[in-house]
Amino acid sequence: MSEIIQHIRNPVEPYLNEFERKFEQAVYSEVYLLNKITKYVIKRKGKQIRPLLVFLSANMFGNVTDATHYAAALIELLHTATLLHDDVVDNSNERRGFFSVYALWKSKATVLVGDFLLAKGLLLAVQNKTYHILEIVSNAVKEMSEGELLQLDKSRKLDITEDVYDDIITKKTASLIAACCAAGAASVNENKTIIEQVKQLGYLIGIAFQIKDDLLDYTPSIITGKPTGIDIQEQKITLPVIYALQKVSHSDKKKMIGVFKNHNEDADKIKWMVSKVTETGGIEYAEKKMKEYHDKSIELLQTFPSSKARESMQLLINYTINRIQ
Repeated sequence: MSEIIQHIRNPVEPYLNEFERKFEQAVYSEVYLLNKITKYVIKRKGKQIRPLLVFLSANMFGNVTDATHYAAALIELLHTATLLHDDVVDNSNERRGFFSVYALWKSKATVLVGDFLLAKGLLLAVQNKTYHILEIVSNAVKEMSEGELLQLDKSRKLDITEDVYDDIITKKTASLIAACCAAGAASVNENKTIIEQVKQLGYLIGIAFQIKDDLLDYTPSIITGKPTGIDIQEQKITLPVIYALQKVSHSDKKKMIGVFKNHNEDADKIKWMVSKVTETGGIEYAEKKMKEYHDKSIELLQTFPSSKARESMQLLINYTINRIQ
């Protein structure tokens, strides 16, 4: 774990450690294969940014409660389920530098484990009567599905405007981060105005986070020293590409669309497209937009009561736009 993430975790470290123990217990099953797969998933967990957001959001407005733990577990269960399903949809053999569950156990087992985690999350909320948190998270999952389908539809037609892009990433990425923040606040505070404000903070963080993801595709790889171009290979329209398509000549636009649709595995053509995005200022424009959302999130955060948790939240927001992967 990086030093900066460890520093961000400090105010809620005991809660996160307890969460990790409880989460492992929550996914236990007596079915051998299921237990084997869930253990594999847990051992390869990422930075756990989403549970961290839940606990920081709660701690900014009160003391962490059992409901906070249920909220963090529910979100992590549903998030993990969506990642498993995504790997099947994308035929992805790798997740965070390791073999994906899909690569090792194939699609049927992966989908079923995802369904199991989804059911465990729903049961957790129902059994503990945290219906208000279940509603927050369920709305996020609905928006995530809508965002993915909207992206799929628009990518086929390649008619994504910046407004449509904003709609896609708000639903696909920012909605879950907003749910983390809202669920954390709702677990310790019943004030609907506060919960809504914290939710809006999550949306701002999530949009900045996604634009940073877009930009990472144009950041030289640690291994090769060259831009990855993975988003182009996977036919994902990103903000730098949207901007570039508006600025290039008609002939270059037609060629870029051709690369995206029909030559997305041609390394030379991807390299050419990356150069066009760079030349037209697509990267600078995306960086500018990311900074705008970052600044709005910091401005909103500063209206909340001063605390160690708020300080860590600000560090986390800064981390989302400064990370290298």
